[in-house]
Amino acid sequence: MATIAAHRPDDGPDSAHAWMRLVVCALITTIGGVGFWSSVVVLPAVEVDFGASRGGASLPYFALMTGFAVGGIVMGRLSDRFGVRLTLSIGLVSLAIGYTLAGLSTSLWQFALIHGVFIGGAGASAIYGPLIADVSRWFDRRRGIAVSIVACGSYFAGAVWPSAIQAMVEQWDWRTAYLAIGVICLVTILPLTLFLRRPAPDEPVVTRRPVRRSGSQSAADVDLPLPVLQALLIVAGVACCVAMAMPQVHIVALCTQLGYGAQAGVQMLSLMLVTGIVSRLFFGMVADRIGPLPTLLISSILQGLSLFLFLPFDGLAPLYLVSALFGLAQGGIVPTYALVIRAFFPAKEAAGRIGIVLSATLIGMALGGWMSGEIFDYFYSYGPAFMNGIAWNLLNLSIATFLFLRLGTGKLAPA
Repeated sequence: MATIAAHRPDDGPDSAHAWMRLVVCALITTIGGVGFWSSVVVLPAVEVDFGASRGGASLPYFALMTGFAVGGIVMGRLSDRFGVRLTLSIGLVSLAIGYTLAGLSTSLWQFALIHGVFIGGAGASAIYGPLIADVSRWFDRRRGIAVSIVACGSYFAGAVWPSAIQAMVEQWDWRTAYLAIGVICLVTILPLTLFLRRPAPDEPVVTRRPVRRSGSQSAADVDLPLPVLQALLIVAGVACCVAMAMPQVHIVALCTQLGYGAQAGVQMLSLMLVTGIVSRLFFGMVADRIGPLPTLLISSILQGLSLFLFLPFDGLAPLYLVSALFGLAQGGIVPTYALVIRAFFPAKEAAGRIGIVLSATLIGMALGGWMSGEIFDYFYSYGPAFMNGIAWNLLNLSIATFLFLRLGTGKLAPA
């Protein structure tokens, strides 16, 4: 039975306002995604400035990802309770303060702590997850592609920010570049927040229930407690990103070990990000047609196959090709978790639950990057590290298969 919500056609889900809001949210996540790349770009300059080791100069990135993982849970719950404008304001102020303090820091531990607390913990985490959840509440028929576009913000940021930051470092220095980033975030994100004044609708214009493939039984009627579903999504998020981290974190080192040089690895990483954008948009459209759970299953299968292709091929041209295939395979996995949550959980809990799963994926990335390095140190080969990634991907695939068989597609039934 369809339930008609009290929203005007011009400001409800799938409306012109919803699409305008989508564009604004994508811009904000692209700008706010600077934190994922700034410490990476300035790492050599920071290493020299503070007289640190390469491992020490990498601590700010580790602190940022850890802060993001913790902050994502807190900011998601705040967004559910008080609205996305509050968390967006917190994120904006934290980024401005964080980059200013980081540019003025006098020691490496201060620089790392600021990344963990301000830039990651209260900055990027207050923007990324809450905006994905907010956009998911503004779309019904095109929710998959909408969520995927906003989730591409980190990839868009990777395409835009590194070259811009490097240019500022070369023109001035890394400290001045950080001060400039704080100002840029403030003057660009602040006016964009004015477009997000309307609160998200509690439910879509037409409230419909997820259905099984046969359409004969509602997924809500299947005996799978929601806490169990949440826990499975958390484990799936860790598992997929442990696997995902192997090529993303170590492709540069792999190319260096094979004698192709770091530049080839950087190009392969960029190729992964570009094809990852294509992948996220494509799988978003697929999810709108067949539902999030079969989309998760397909993407997990393809990621496992693309990881396997790294084992037999070590030539330069094949590695470029496999890197592109990996990007095309893996981009659809993480946004699909948000779609599963929106299909099976109340809308008022979306930001908090999405934030928890996104934090799990970050933990998976950090764990996968570290684990792959330890395995390489033991075997002095990346072959076993890729096998470890494939094993974790099989865990993700088993969860995706179980959820698909137990809950069906997760696609909304026609009204």
